[in-house]
Amino acid sequence: MSLDSLIGQSDSILSLKALVESVAHSDATVLVIGESGTGKELVARALHDHSPRNQARFVPVNCGAIPRDLIESELFGHRRGAFTGAISDRTGRFELAQGGTLFLDEIGDLPLEMQVKLLRVLQERTIDPVGSSKAIEIDVRVVAATHKDLEAEVAAGRFREDLYYRLNVLPLTTPPLRERPEDIEALCLHFARVHAHPHRGAVTMTPVLLHALEGYPWPGNIRELSNLIARFSALFAGQRICYPDVPQIMLPKGLRDMQPRGAKRQIGQAASKAKAEVRSEPPPQEPVRVETAAPALVEAESAGSDHQDRPLTVEDFLEHPEYENGKSGPIQLKLEVEGGKGLPP
Repeated sequence: MSLDSLIGQSDSILSLKALVESVAHSDATVLVIGESGTGKELVARALHDHSPRNQARFVPVNCGAIPRDLIESELFGHRRGAFTGAISDRTGRFELAQGGTLFLDEIGDLPLEMQVKLLRVLQERTIDPVGSSKAIEIDVRVVAATHKDLEAEVAAGRFREDLYYRLNVLPLTTPPLRERPEDIEALCLHFARVHAHPHRGAVTMTPVLLHALEGYPWPGNIRELSNLIARFSALFAGQRICYPDVPQIMLPKGLRDMQPRGAKRQIGQAASKAKAEVRSEPPPQEPVRVETAAPALVEAESAGSDHQDRPLTVEDFLEHPEYENGKSGPIQLKLEVEGGKGLPP
């Protein structure tokens, strides 16, 4: 997996990519800290793929998803007869990752009794499978990740201080999506391709809708954005999506009913006074839809309209309120508010 898997050109992502590249060749333990859904496993995989260990396995383990009574066997393995139900030998995740990288996700959820055993493994570089009297040497790089504040967990007595310092040799932080809105468009394009309909192609979004997505705080981070684009791809396969096209129930709560009261009326009053410059000849037969920076969606319905290299704005219309060139009548404007950010209430 290349560093291109960390999508975006924001300062925080560029800094993270540079750190990943610089620490990938070390065998030191890495602790990846970040909110849920910010791509911590992608960072761990990028570290592995850029390391000298990339020919061996990358083995992920979700420490919060394994029952307490099974996690020791899951990590270190067990021997046949070690406990009820152990009908055969089992190789643990540490041994599976031999020569490669072991990714311990949600390390903050690891039970205290297992934290002691993990600390010993990290110090001694050996494991003791359950039911075995013989230690096994391991050659594994450990990358751990958590969404929790481990220093606060240490202070509360829920996480061992010595293990925290053993893990926190090379700390990396994945930024939340709300702090990198400039990456939203690139992420939308990526997920549109990922979730594209096999026959109809990928969805596209109007700049106004993208602007609205950039202003949303994304509590679920990249995972929430991916799910939203997957939803759009199912509803509007291969189409260009405008804000009014999307049923409100299909939007996150913070993106619903964004237009301020009176915005539609105010833009409509301004645009009703305007006449658009007509340059195309012969006039197009279909209505031309152009987006406004306001933002609103302007549908120009007339025997003539203007094709421009950029989206027209309300200001474009207001600049020529009395203009007519005699080739056709004034364009009639129909507006639908889309988003409404930056508009007076």
